[in-house]
Amino acid sequence: MNYGIVSQEQLEQIDTILTDKLISLGVDCVIIIDMAGNIITAKDNGENKYDVYSFAALAAGNFATVDAMAKLVGEQEFSLLFHKGQDSNIHFSKIDDELLLISMFGKEISLGFLRLNVVDVIEKIRAIWEKK
Repeated sequence: MNYGIVSQEQLEQIDTILTDKLISLGVDCVIIIDMAGNIITAKDNGENKYDVYSFAALAAGNFATVDAMAKLVGEQEFSLLFHKGQDSNIHFSKIDDELLLISMFGKEISLGFLRLNVVDVIEKIRAIWEKK
């Protein structure tokens, strides 16, 4: 899948999906970035405490590092990455070879519940881009 140029309509549909399927569940912030760290879209719960631009750049570098480690141990890739903190957690999941979906959430949401919803979100996003 090549996301190329995203239309305003597609971006609005994706933002609605992110809000309905992740933000409404209690996720603090969701960002879709490309592998260079450019933000495609970002949604938050209105209490944004994150510098999403710096975060996106660091997240892209982090994911690239983990991708290189995967190859060192003989894996094609690690398609998701999770960082757990005392109060905040970060979940990275590949949408495709070009895009990452990053969710930042607190301890109120279980990782399993988030992952189920992220899988659904990614399927819906892919369907939007395939309609181009």
